[in-house]
Amino acid sequence: MAHPNDVPVAALLPKLAAQLKSRQAVSPPPWAAFVKTGVHKQRAPELPDWWYLRSASVLRKIYLHGSIGVTRLSAEYGGKRDRGSAPYHARTGSRSILREIVQQLEKSGLVQPYRTQGRRLTAEGQKLLDAVSRDLLKALAAERPALAKYL
Repeated sequence: MAHPNDVPVAALLPKLAAQLKSRQAVSPPPWAAFVKTGVHKQRAPELPDWWYLRSASVLRKIYLHGSIGVTRLSAEYGGKRDRGSAPYHARTGSRSILREIVQQLEKSGLVQPYRTQGRRLTAEGQKLLDAVSRDLLKALAAERPALAKYL
């Protein structure tokens, strides 16, 4: 059985984003074209489908961490803020973006609330991630036979 850790993240996220887009599980809100992803960023994302990539990344992080909340996710997507000549300090990512993504994933049935500990994956969400990683691993194993042991 393929696990999302068995495949490279750079290959997994675009495939998962395409699946989320085709299922219409998430959709960018009208303000998504203008918003920065955190106070540590200078500009808004330049990729046209950045919302789907971020949603795929959030879904993968929820899969890996078990149950996780928006505050901890914002720490994961944070970075260093440039303060001029003053030293850099860590800043969190935008909680509004992450909250909207998690709510959309919850409405689509891929994520569910878990007690007071944030959200965790549903069986359907786990099935989606496992299927995408398995298909990707099969494609990669055709190129490199050493990866076939992970199937």
